[in-house]
Amino acid sequence: MSHATLPSAESYRETFDIQQVIDRLDDHGDGCLNAYYACCGRHVAQGRGEVLALVHEAPDGSVTRLSYRELDSLSARLAAWMSAQGLAAGDRIACMLPRSPQLLIAVLASWRLGAVYQPLFTAFGPDAVDYRLGRADTKLVITDGANRHKFDGLASCPPVLALGGASEAHPQDLDWDHALSSEPSSATPPRLGPEQPFLQMFTSGTVGKPKGVAVPLSAMPAFALYMELAVDLRGEDRFWNMADPGWAYGLYYAITGPLLLGVTTHFCEAGFSAEGALAFMQRHDITNFAAAPTAYRLMKASGLFDQAHETLSLRAASSAGEPLNTEVVNWVERALGCAVMDHYGQTETGMTCNNHHCLDHPKHVGGMGVPMPGYRLVILDAEYNELPPGEPGVLAVDVARSPAHFFPGYTWQEKHPFAEGYYLTGDVVIRNDDGSFQFAGRDDDIITTAGYRVGPTDVENSVLTHPAVAESAAVGQPDDIRGEIIKSYVVLREGFEASDELAEDIRQQVRERLSTHAFPRVIEFVDELPKTPSGKIQRFKLRADAAAKA
Repeated sequence: MSHATLPSAESYRETFDIQQVIDRLDDHGDGCLNAYYACCGRHVAQGRGEVLALVHEAPDGSVTRLSYRELDSLSARLAAWMSAQGLAAGDRIACMLPRSPQLLIAVLASWRLGAVYQPLFTAFGPDAVDYRLGRADTKLVITDGANRHKFDGLASCPPVLALGGASEAHPQDLDWDHALSSEPSSATPPRLGPEQPFLQMFTSGTVGKPKGVAVPLSAMPAFALYMELAVDLRGEDRFWNMADPGWAYGLYYAITGPLLLGVTTHFCEAGFSAEGALAFMQRHDITNFAAAPTAYRLMKASGLFDQAHETLSLRAASSAGEPLNTEVVNWVERALGCAVMDHYGQTETGMTCNNHHCLDHPKHVGGMGVPMPGYRLVILDAEYNELPPGEPGVLAVDVARSPAHFFPGYTWQEKHPFAEGYYLTGDVVIRNDDGSFQFAGRDDDIITTAGYRVGPTDVENSVLTHPAVAESAAVGQPDDIRGEIIKSYVVLREGFEASDELAEDIRQQVRERLSTHAFPRVIEFVDELPKTPSGKIQRFKLRADAAAKA
């Protein structure tokens, strides 16, 4: 689809019908769904079984390719074994594996039973694992030798299906290879109501314990829409989403989304490096790419990608997690040879507000874009009144007028995020006159200095324009005169040394570039910023640090 022929987001919304999306994902017409059928069985039944579902590259460089037909056959064997263990629809089945073919087989096998797949990030320690398994009453864990020790000494550990089988330390473990030698299941995957869960997520838990998010089958149409409209994923694409499937963005949009569309997804099992990412894109001729802003910043800082467009086949790039700044956006277009679009969402809702590759609408660098078709997003004040353009408030979903919205509330009612018919995201946002949205920060991220409310994003983006800066985060530091002053934590690029002169240079640049009130009066140079495993900056830690030092 050429840029000139993009349909407008407004006209698309006017004719949008969620039922048409559901019918494309499941042709049974019975009002029920099954995630395995929508993501795999349907493609085989429709004669597309030979299409590659997965291209996986191991750390040693070896490559595994699985077609939808092969994935169908392998998941049928594992599902038969699971069923023989007494596992059934609604049971939580957890997996702690790297990005691997076995991970994808485990996900599909769980869904064949109508069971609920529960991701466990490979960097989790025992405490995080123990909490999630106990909370979800998980019935089976699938893991490998590298991660097996994280399940030792837990309050209660379910049976473990281990790649490599039992060991001297774990003689009771069940054997993956034995499970995959089972006769394939011939049972018809259960047809479940759209409100039934197929994923058991947990929020990242930067404040308090992680909250349970049981994602219902009715999320699948929204996932597919995001891939089609925002990511512009096409049948012939070679898609690589770098996000780890131990977290929402990777599981929703590196696995579920591409499989719903019957497209090839790529797994790179090796850890991130700019050099490795460039080589992977070249080797696999990646055409559609998604990553967090951190990855783009590291790629840019490496210098390796500056002429990459000459050897890459990229057509589209996407970013989610935090806003991109102007320099990175311009660099992607210049160096990678394609446009990069910023997208916004949550574990609870999936992606809801995007700069859509596939729809024509006002696009602002650093902006969130416009609501995805199927969502009505509004800005609310403290009394839950809808605010006009230009006034900051909490971003909310108008549930009754958002047919693609699927979040039913936290699994164990840990928090009630609904009020007056709205789902409250907790993010402070401004709606522009042209209908697009601008991110300002979490409620507690907003800095109030001398009566001005300052979102950290603008400050951070301005600091990032300085040639010495690789990463930055802005927080409010308590101040007797102004209430708060802005403090920036700065990670320098290689080749630059921290100094008072450099700090003053950055300060002056931001003051000139942004405003006289929204510049960092305090700058601290650090080796790294605290981040969640999914790459989001943990500003609450920096706020605590700033308060302690003040």
